[in-house]
Amino acid sequence: MTTRQNSSVLFIMGVSGSGKTHIGQLLAKALDISFIDADDYHSQSSIDKMSTGIPLTDADRYPWLDRLHQIAQRHLDIGCVIACSALKASYRQRLSTDISQKVSWIYLKGDFDIIYTRMQHRKDHFMGAEMLKSQFDTMEEPEDALVVNIEDSAEAIVSTIKNKLNMKAEIGVIGMGVMGKSLSRNLARNGFSIALYNRHVDGLEEDVAANFKSAHSELVSALAFDDLESFVESLASPRKILLMVNAGAAVDAVIQSLIDYLDPEDIILDAGNSHYLETNRRLQMLESKGIYFIGTGVSGGEKGALLGPSIMPSGVYEAYQKVEQYLTTIAAKDSNQEPCCTYVGRQGSGHFVKMIHNGIEYAEMQLLAECYAILKNQGMTNPQMADTMEAWKPDCDSYLLGITIDILRKKEAGSYLLDQVLDQAANKGTGKWATSTVADSGEAATMIPTALFARYLSAFKTKRQEAEALFTSNKQSNSISTSVLRDAYQFARIINHHQGFSLIDSVSAEHDWNVNLSEIARIWSEGCIIKSDLIKQLVNTFKQGGSIMFNTPWSTTLSQGYASIQSVVIESVQSQLHTPCLSEALSYFNGMKIGSGSANLIQAQRDYFGAHTYKRIDDPKGKSHHSDWTTTTD
Repeated sequence: MTTRQNSSVLFIMGVSGSGKTHIGQLLAKALDISFIDADDYHSQSSIDKMSTGIPLTDADRYPWLDRLHQIAQRHLDIGCVIACSALKASYRQRLSTDISQKVSWIYLKGDFDIIYTRMQHRKDHFMGAEMLKSQFDTMEEPEDALVVNIEDSAEAIVSTIKNKLNMKAEIGVIGMGVMGKSLSRNLARNGFSIALYNRHVDGLEEDVAANFKSAHSELVSALAFDDLESFVESLASPRKILLMVNAGAAVDAVIQSLIDYLDPEDIILDAGNSHYLETNRRLQMLESKGIYFIGTGVSGGEKGALLGPSIMPSGVYEAYQKVEQYLTTIAAKDSNQEPCCTYVGRQGSGHFVKMIHNGIEYAEMQLLAECYAILKNQGMTNPQMADTMEAWKPDCDSYLLGITIDILRKKEAGSYLLDQVLDQAANKGTGKWATSTVADSGEAATMIPTALFARYLSAFKTKRQEAEALFTSNKQSNSISTSVLRDAYQFARIINHHQGFSLIDSVSAEHDWNVNLSEIARIWSEGCIIKSDLIKQLVNTFKQGGSIMFNTPWSTTLSQGYASIQSVVIESVQSQLHTPCLSEALSYFNGMKIGSGSANLIQAQRDYFGAHTYKRIDDPKGKSHHSDWTTTTD
């Protein structure tokens, strides 16, 4: 149901004249669910009997109660408030047969004299004041109902009921930053009842969750808190809490503050950009307390989080199953309308995959920056560059290509805004983590580190300006056709994806995660920053098995684009342009396709100064050898 309470059907009970109908109508309106007056379903014979002052017998009431029971059953999915006297325990049992877990009782309790006075002023009702005593005599007060004193105003009674009902949200979100806000709105728009929490800091962060709720109509039913204990208590069990806080110490701090309020089998989902090894540690720590922890990669930025991101959860599979409906519902949908969300694997594999996603993203962005530099060096204006890249879309369309075109066309006060942006690129750490992982894994995923170091180099603006003045030389404009540059760009993109997915496959095997590369490509086909036509095609590539570089059509495309990438790199060097990722794509490809390379000299050097040994090509047993390289023997 769309309301937040655990119970779908709320029975407002009490003697005639206690205000069941009026209170029930107000409560139903407040909860935005249906109101049903049980008096409307009495048979005519029962109405006639009561009108003459004769109390109903159980035999009179049972058909009426059974009819109300059927109505309650029909409203289990949408919820309702039913005003019904339900004076006896047997009546209440009959009304809640087989649906007791979905029923709550609210008892409007009042003094005889007060109710009698009310009934005397009631006009045109079949139940006369003279019958009130028989109702009080019949009443068997419930033991498990919410008891409300009727002496307060109707509005105050409804407020009390709402506050005291076990009103629980399905899922809670901690952290009202950009992504936390967008995911919260996404959950609410998809019909989930949610609770929102943001810390309170005097003068800096005050009423953040409440103000955010007030600003968006889809959050009208959300619960907003700046008190953590109240937030946790507002959640239905097992509690499901989505963390949207900065990676690192903040995640640990929030988890530690939550632990005292959580019960075994409650679930914490960290949907920030946490390091996967930290996720492993947190998972083990919480597992010892019986609390589930799910590391959840989320890609798509602010807009994706709101309209449908790509989601990469991992951890204990049984825990994932308990939150699957929330994640798959809010995720982007692929071309077959399947959610761009999949269970990645055990431990922190979800955060690992998201980290490599960001590494691939770093290189994709750098490649576009290098193409921009080349086209700009050829004298193209911003709109001309935008038109050129627009023409590339049939061959290499992607989200990043699309936003680059938009950026090139954006004007502000008559000038192109991009020309006013300082040429220093920042980073938030995932590229650094991915680069460290490349080194630790032994994989030759060279384009991610290259893209990261290009950002590092961009930060040295002053030194670059000094170097430009010091090492002035005659620069030439390159003469690269746009079709050749397009083919070189696509060549480098294939190498980038080959390296990234190979890295995922290698680390997955090391940790026994069994990450499905085809599924990863599928959930990256929509909703995320690196979504592209290339990614969509990789879904089938990985179903066939093997790596990108050694699979058609990619091997064919690489062969056909080899001359283009060579030409672009040569012309860029001659034009003194900084194109590290285009150059690295070519260098990697050259290194991979040389069956016999120069590393034999490096290994001989290592053996010379450190006795590190080497293997001989003329020794089929693969034994390690050491030589005295200072003497010569025939």
